[in-house]
Amino acid sequence: MTFEPIEFWYWWIAGLGLLAFEVFMPGTFFLWMGVAAGVVGAALFVEPDLSLETQLLIFAVLSVISVVGWQVYLRKNPPQTDEPTLNRRGAQYIGRVFALSEAIENGVGKIRVDDTTWKVKGPDLPEGAKVRVTATDGTLLVAEPGES
Repeated sequence: MTFEPIEFWYWWIAGLGLLAFEVFMPGTFFLWMGVAAGVVGAALFVEPDLSLETQLLIFAVLSVISVVGWQVYLRKNPPQTDEPTLNRRGAQYIGRVFALSEAIENGVGKIRVDDTTWKVKGPDLPEGAKVRVTATDGTLLVAEPGES
């Protein structure tokens, strides 16, 4: 069984398919693979005698470089937002003062924020004492004695 040679437009269709797949998947992983497939298609359009191995090598190298390059870029240039604590609920409470709904004993207690109960860690304090949230530690809020 023999295969027909791969035409440039096969790579462009694969690139479009990867771009379409990106719409349904989170992140930007498939976007850059789609771009790499488009570049391989363009290279094959310019040089139609590229071997399949060379095409696959170009695709693999461009995919890795573009995905890693994008991740490095995002680390150095995080996106700016007007809601920086949107998906970090605990961070929204930093600086606020709450009354303890359960005393802090052995470093752990609870506060009530709206309709939610949060575990807090800090110095031992009685129930009802005011605490100021200073940080988050995973799902715990870190608190210190607040205004009375």
